[in-house]
Amino acid sequence: MEPAESGATEGMSEHEYAAVPRRPLWVEEPALRRRMPDPVRTAAVRAVLIMSLTMILAMVAFLTALAGSWLSFPMVLSGVAGTVVATWSVLDVWVTRQVWNQRNGVVSEPSSSARQLRRERRRARRAARAARRDASRIRHQGADRRLSRA
Repeated sequence: MEPAESGATEGMSEHEYAAVPRRPLWVEEPALRRRMPDPVRTAAVRAVLIMSLTMILAMVAFLTALAGSWLSFPMVLSGVAGTVVATWSVLDVWVTRQVWNQRNGVVSEPSSSARQLRRERRRARRAARAARRDASRIRHQGADRRLSRA
């Protein structure tokens, strides 16, 4: 309990009050899971918004049907359309996640195909760098010989 809440600070000077230890407002804790990649998080937020709007449409359709309003038929149609769009948006999250994992590699699997492709590209870059280095050495050696003969 804070000193101010307990009434223990009554009659304290400002200096004494400033010396009273206080607990922090919040304590930082490490995240249990890794953060979602940006494209996946964007798709997930979009899907949640669309799903919430679809649920609101469904509730309005239900209430207008109970009230016998002329709006119930258009609301039911928009609810069906919203359900189709919400399903599409959830599939979009799943596809976006799969595409991101395929392009950037899966961290937890040692047999990741993306990691294998990265290794092969790295080897090819190293071989190309070594070939350029050898070619430049050969060129420089030829230039050295010509300078020494002149």
